[in-house]
Amino acid sequence: MVHFNAIVIGTLVLLVLCERSMSLEEKQRKSKKFKNKIHGFTKDDIENIMVKAAQDEKEMNAAPYQVDISQNLEMPVEQQSPCQKNHCGAGRVCKLTEAGEAECVCISDCPIETDDRRKVCSNYNETWGSDCEIHRMRCNCEENTEKCKNPEFAHLHVEYYGVCKQLAKCSDSEMADFPRRMREWLFQIMQDLAEREELSPHFTRMIRDAETNMTKRWSNAAVWKWCDLDGHPHDKAVSRHELFPIRAPLLYLEHCIAPFLNKCDADNDHMITLKEWGNCLEIPYEILEEECDDLRYDLN
Repeated sequence: MVHFNAIVIGTLVLLVLCERSMSLEEKQRKSKKFKNKIHGFTKDDIENIMVKAAQDEKEMNAAPYQVDISQNLEMPVEQQSPCQKNHCGAGRVCKLTEAGEAECVCISDCPIETDDRRKVCSNYNETWGSDCEIHRMRCNCEENTEKCKNPEFAHLHVEYYGVCKQLAKCSDSEMADFPRRMREWLFQIMQDLAEREELSPHFTRMIRDAETNMTKRWSNAAVWKWCDLDGHPHDKAVSRHELFPIRAPLLYLEHCIAPFLNKCDADNDHMITLKEWGNCLEIPYEILEEECDDLRYDLN
């Protein structure tokens, strides 16, 4: 499930995408106006979108297949189940072995959903009843169980919420210009989050450096977003599944986002390294590596 911060960032990206390609001179002239209003979206509009996103997430998080651990938290530490300390990824639930040890296993069943808002479109352009069904299927295929319907589904993930639809094709010229647009969008989003005081102190310093040093304008924003997407576990690579927060909210408005992100995974191993991220955004890897060294990332 996408956390609220990811939804907020996705919402900001969506709003920035409403700015179509324009010259640097035009952007500078409109930058002040952009802070307060983006193509018809006032600050009140943005707040309403974020509130609605929070409400939707709360509803989605109430899905019956999630485990309630509130009672476990109230117990003394020595009485808590080993599962309390065991983190299981999407599509998995913690169970105790006969020896009393915690292990993550695939969810056995998903609730039957009747609400169309629960339906999701997968990266194989198939509509599923819920994200639970996709996560469960991916788990079964990763574990190679008899419930796996297609070995390729080991890389199954949610592309976007809602039934699958025919999306416009990204032209060659649009794709060629997309890295520039993506770099600029990431910088603007990072800058906006800093002004909202929603960045960590380190990333806040990075965006302030980027505002006064043009050579860091794009590289600092690229490093921030890559690190932000590298969720639990922090394995120094971004999976296709971890790209969800920037892919799903944008597909209806920006038809180049999916092919662009697919292109970033140059070796098609379903993981995007920092080097691949830099190549995709046309930023020299050496610059990104230097910034990540400051974050104490061991890239070797």
